[in-house]
Order: sequence, then structure tokens, then C-alpha cells
Amino acid sequence: MFGPIVGIVRENYAKILRERVFDPTVDSWFMMGSPWPILIIIACYLYFVLKLGPQYMENKKAFNLKYVLIAYNLAQVVYNALMCSVFFSSKNVIYYMWNHSCEPLNPHKNPLTSTLYQVSWYYMFSKFIDLLDTVFFVLRKKQSQVTLLHVYHHTNMALSTWAYLKYLKGEQGALIGLLNSAVHVVMYGYYLLSALGPQVQKYLWWKKYITKIQLGQFVIIMTYLLGLLVYDCKLPKALTVYMFANCSIFLVLFSDFYHKAYLKSAKRAAESATLTVLPVLPMEGKKIQ
Repeated sequence: MFGPIVGIVRENYAKILRERVFDPTVDSWFMMGSPWPILIIIACYLYFVLKLGPQYMENKKAFNLKYVLIAYNLAQVVYNALMCSVFFSSKNVIYYMWNHSCEPLNPHKNPLTSTLYQVSWYYMFSKFIDLLDTVFFVLRKKQSQVTLLHVYHHTNMALSTWAYLKYLKGEQGALIGLLNSAVHVVMYGYYLLSALGPQVQKYLWWKKYITKIQLGQFVIIMTYLLGLLVYDCKLPKALTVYMFANCSIFLVLFSDFYHKAYLKSAKRAAESATLTVLPVLPMEGKKIQ
């Protein structure tokens, strides 16, 4: 009885999936035709930051990249701010996301498809630019900052955003990209001020709040993705599940970083201060002069 209906549903779902996966326009864009350029970039990145770079810098003086970092962080702030502005400046984007966040239109009938794909490409490209963060750490001989969290986060984001645009193109990525870009405006704004030197750094007391903002970002994203699953939204579920699992990993890693960098260090500082102010008691049998 339900066999023909199930067959029609499957056929329509497969059609929608093919329309999302195969897009000749997207495939013609820079870096989107084949996975090989992306894989080569990631392989070179990992080799440099984990092996070649540290070996090269072992007996060399750290590079002074002050002005490079100022220009780089300023560019990151502007780039991410422009991506955020597209969301609010493009006609009907907010209206569409509010009314079709759970049941998107067919990509070929959606007037915002082109804008979504274009912004997704710029967002993906920004994640490859972000790889320079680690390169600068290595060149400045700050290898201790090249942590598992840092390398995994940058590598994962670059690969995931490329695969998203190439193969899935689910619209649930739009709000996530907007939120992440907004967080990056704040984060690189902090790095920009920090790069200006000690005269500015002494006023940057809010570093730990950047990590709190990042943690809050993951909680918001996971809540949003969970809602898509609970309400059975007509979006690629595999992408939703992957994003949720990925955010869970990021939440654990960033929480661990926050605990070690701020809570434990604050506890050690408090214990050290307590020991410093304790009075030195005289030895038994001795009189205080």
C-alpha cells in the first residue's frame, strides 16, 4: 500500500541530494574542482608546523613579525566582519532563514542559493587563511602554542568547510558560519591589539573571555543542531550529526584548555601568594630577636 509513496519520497530525496552535491558552478570555483589541492595544502601545513618548521627554527632566532601580525590580524577582522555583513545586507536573508530554517526551498527555486554558496566559499577560504596562525607561532618560536587543540581545530575546519561546500551544502551551515565569523572578529581584534606591543597589552585583561565566548558559541551551535534533529528538519541529517559531534569534540578540547590555562593557573597563583605572605615561624627553642 505504501510502497509507491515510499518510492516517490526516496526518488525526490535522491534528486534533492544530487542537486545539492553536483553543482557545476561551485565545482568551477578556485580550489573546488578536486580535493587534491586541499589535501596537499593540509599535508604541507602539518609537515611544516609539526616537523620542518621546528627543526628549521631550532638554532635560529625568532622572527620579529610585529608589523606582519598587525596587518594579518587587521585583515582577519575586516574579512570576517564583511562576511557577517552579507547576512544582514543581502535582501530577504533574515526573512528566509526565519521562515525556512527547518524546511528550505529547493536550491534551484531558492533566490538566495547563489549568495549562500558564494559566502560559503569565502568562509571556507578564510579557514585556509587561518592556517597562518600556526605558521606564525612556529616562526616566532612559540612551539608550545602549537597544541593538539590548535592543530586539530584548524585542520578540521579547513577540511570540513571544503567538504561542506563541495558535497553537502546544507543550509544549517549559514547560521553557524555567521556566529563563527562574529566570534573571529572579536578574537582577531584582541590579537590585533596585542600585536601593538606592551603599551597596549597591559590593558588587555579580557583574554580569558575570548575562550568563554568560544565555549558559548559551541553550546549555541549544538543546541541549534539538536533542534534540527528533534524537529526532523528537511536538511541533510548526516551533516547535522557530523557538525554536532564535531562541536562536542571542540567543546571538550576548549573546556580542557580553559581549565588548564585559567582555572589551574589561577589556583597555583593563589597558592603561591598564600605561601609568600605566611610568617616565618622561629625554630623550636629559639627566641625571636
